Amino acid sequence: MSESPYADLGRPPLHEAALQRALARGDGLWRAISVVPETGSTNADLAERARAGEPEGTVLVTEVQTTGRGRLGRTWTAPPRSGLMFSVLLRPAVPPSRLGWTPLLAGVAAATAVRRMTAWSETGDRFFAPGVREPQADVAVDARLKWPNDLMVGDRKLAGILAERVEGAVVVGIGLNVGLREEELPVPTATSLAIEGAPLTDRAPLLRAILRELATWYREWTALEGDPETSGLRTAYKDLCSTLGRPVRVELPDEEALTGTAEDVDGSGRLVVATGSGERVVSAGDVVHVRGTAR
Repeated sequence: MSESPYADLGRPPLHEAALQRALARGDGLWRAISVVPETGSTNADLAERARAGEPEGTVLVTEVQTTGRGRLGRTWTAPPRSGLMFSVLLRPAVPPSRLGWTPLLAGVAAATAVRRMTAWSETGDRFFAPGVREPQADVAVDARLKWPNDLMVGDRKLAGILAERVEGAVVVGIGLNVGLREEELPVPTATSLAIEGAPLTDRAPLLRAILRELATWYREWTALEGDPETSGLRTAYKDLCSTLGRPVRVELPDEEALTGTAEDVDGSGRLVVATGSGERVVSAGDVVHVRGTAR
């Protein structure tokens, strides 16, 4: 690994052995976890292992990605040790028509874990300090989902999720900004847990929390053959989705753009948009929240 210009920031590394011991006490989904100092893309690395037949439950974490990718071909960059960058290998035994819920499930798991791990308590203990800022409701960081699976705090992006199908498997990558300062943000529309008032400097508990939430939702969802209704996944997603009820502009893959109001997320995980010419159902696209009244 080349010398990092951020080596003097004092950001502690993640410890693979400690993470492995912690996950071994879980429900058994996560069979192996690796932490590497640097890689091009954790998703690409796990995709290779998936093609070689590796079973589900592998977790690959890196301290820095040199060619990290987001949705729609975007890049994902962050200083070393400033966030969580990891991928998981899954082999969901669900009907193909329901596989599209995998990235939305990951979004629910990540958002739920962030909200729980940054929750304010009366004593100000756990992962924040009292007096950092005034708590809002019962969470310090009100992480919500912009369809399909960007984690947002207000209109600023906290994390991105990329799910890719690979020969019967699904590789899910998550990039979450934890300790980035304003001057380190890749774009002005991004944010981090530190910026949002949750001084969470130890990334390991947050990683474990996300993996626990992901395992819980995944077990329930796959046990019910991927049904988003009986598993509660669709309801949980809609409760966390800040896109619903808002005016939106959706930039579609064919370069068409449609505008309207985001009304629903249907049983296949698609966004239902009410336009001037009727309802449109969107399975893929880039959503922009237009200024207006949120739900």
